[in-house]
Amino acid sequence: MLLRIDPTRDEPVFVQLASSIRADAAAGRMRPGDRLPAAREVAAALGVNLHTVLHAYQQLRDEGLIDMRRGRGAVITDAASPLAALRAQVEALVLRAERDGVPREALVAMVRDIST
Repeated sequence: MLLRIDPTRDEPVFVQLASSIRADAAAGRMRPGDRLPAAREVAAALGVNLHTVLHAYQQLRDEGLIDMRRGRGAVITDAASPLAALRAQVEALVLRAERDGVPREALVAMVRDIST
């Protein structure tokens, strides 16, 4: 697992960390039962505050994507499986939209409209 952040982006670092982990789970690079690195290790490796990493982990816990237990650390839950399956369907939709000449921005707007 490679956690990716970009300090030049306007998006908070904890959101970027959570998105990176979510993307790895959706892509199947993280599977149910896999352990995330300790928050202290991530903070040291990325040069960010420990609380920033913990905030990202807590966000993922609140979404049900990870389970956090004292002494056991953060572990990917079974919620990653449907996420990975859904990613394949989304990829197919994006390819179809490209093939049909639908601009990516229009597709994103459509998804946002449906979800509100």
